[in-house]
Amino acid sequence: MNNGEGPPRERQEALGRNWHLARTPTEVDVAEIEYALMCAYEAFGRWQAECLASVIDIAASGAENAMLHIIRMNDRPKTIKDLARMTNREDIPNIQYSLRKLIKAGLVVREGSGRSGVTYSVTASGRAATDRYADIRAALLIAAIDSVPDFPRKLEDATRTLELLTGIYEQVARVAATHRHSNR
Repeated sequence: MNNGEGPPRERQEALGRNWHLARTPTEVDVAEIEYALMCAYEAFGRWQAECLASVIDIAASGAENAMLHIIRMNDRPKTIKDLARMTNREDIPNIQYSLRKLIKAGLVVREGSGRSGVTYSVTASGRAATDRYADIRAALLIAAIDSVPDFPRKLEDATRTLELLTGIYEQVARVAATHRHSNR
């Protein structure tokens, strides 16, 4: 039995993962990180939703929770354009839906008009909820992370790797857009 320390293809086969996307060792590594990213993204969303639900009675998705914290970031109002840029999103209608949900819950306030510019800020309730969220985050998540040896260095490495991958995916997405199949 393979102990997991063999070459990527052997690890892949030992795990029973035969990726249709992977024909070379590099393709195996990329498929594995993409799968890990998908799983981490979903786990992160569940964590965010559960942590927020523990401090306020709202059924918010992980993306809506992230929106709340980004609006609070640096304690300054944000425009929709700011929020889209900061979250690396282009789906403005979904961002608007999330904002309406946060406003209805009393966590965010909309200020300004189309002429002067619309911005979003956290309310006193939003500030209290995000402060309680930070307390629970410290007690649960940060405590768990602190128990893993050498994890701060691993987090720094992972952050740099994710930032690099983000840039690569952005670039190849632009190139792929030039190769779209036409339905005409």
